[in-house]
Amino acid sequence: MIDDRTTTPARHRVVLAHDWLCGRRGGEAVLERIAAVVGARDEVVALLTMFDDGSSIGPAVDALPRIVWPGGRAPGVSRLRRWFLPLYPEAVRWLSRRLTRLHDDRPIDLLVSSSSAAIKGLRAPPGVPHVCYCHAPARYVWSVEGEYAVGRSPGDALRTLGLRAFGPLYRAWDKRTAANVTRFIANSKHTAGEIERCYGRGASVVHPPVRIDFFTPDPATPREPFWLFAGALEPYKRADLAIEAARWTGARLVIAGGGSMERSLRTMARTLPEGAVEFAGRVTDERLRDLYRRARLLLFPQVEDFGITAVEAQACGCPVVARRAGGALDTVIDGRTGAFFDRPEPAAIAEAAGRCPTGAESACRRNAERFSERVFDASMLGHLSSSNARE
Repeated sequence: MIDDRTTTPARHRVVLAHDWLCGRRGGEAVLERIAAVVGARDEVVALLTMFDDGSSIGPAVDALPRIVWPGGRAPGVSRLRRWFLPLYPEAVRWLSRRLTRLHDDRPIDLLVSSSSAAIKGLRAPPGVPHVCYCHAPARYVWSVEGEYAVGRSPGDALRTLGLRAFGPLYRAWDKRTAANVTRFIANSKHTAGEIERCYGRGASVVHPPVRIDFFTPDPATPREPFWLFAGALEPYKRADLAIEAARWTGARLVIAGGGSMERSLRTMARTLPEGAVEFAGRVTDERLRDLYRRARLLLFPQVEDFGITAVEAQACGCPVVARRAGGALDTVIDGRTGAFFDRPEPAAIAEAAGRCPTGAESACRRNAERFSERVFDASMLGHLSSSNARE
């Protein structure tokens, strides 16, 4: 007679989905961790995506069979994916049909999507739960006036006109297809609020995994008086505010990162004394860790859905001066691991920098440990195990 208490639980068949596979950033890092966690327990049948340029994401994702919308396979098309916004609904419908065919061949037990655009609109076969890890409702349609409608070039102006023309139809589709999700998981309280605002749905919060075993303090590395900005040099990241704050206070600023704003930011920095602003460019993880370990503070002037750099810095013992908004409200403790400012103005940043605690390495490290990969793994597995319950 078989003792049921010693039998191995049956492995479920799981399908993953992600908007696009076009390089590794924060969303792809989360996808890689989800693939690894789910794959250790269950069978991951396939990964569905709208666009794929063949980029390596990580060993867990790279090992999966990919099912790509035909319109997202052409060479070079991934770089233009934002221009395909009117076709996103058709791409999701095509992928939904492929998912149904997979299910008909051999039943699927669970669909897990990782979404910051449209992939959360996938329709799972009847009876198959759909859990969506939402990085944010698509910013360029739900927050177009604030962040993406930037007219710095003819292309930007054309994109703005397109978003204004198609945005209402897309928002209606996006909200309607939120009903296809059984359970939403948000990466922060801020994103949970956006899910409620945009979709009228509740969401649990599971913060993204941060590599706190790599980003660590080094007692042998002394702190230096410079300020650090780390991130993509894109408009919404507000590196311009960091430069203006450095001008206001006379602090030395190191900028790590690259992007479309780099040329204009370098021009802006030339109006400061020589050496006041250093552009380190895109840096390796090891170089970034060294900067976190040496900087007096990290400037975080943007509003992020989560903001992984703020946690990485604290994991290295570096306090954070952050805008009192977005994901920073989850990750920074005012007066203990950093300081908040309310107005996006140099004077407000300077005032917060003056209040930013010194000798806060231990407090910063303890705070960062709340966002470890192990915490993420346990939280995600708990939600996926109970995914049959509709929110």
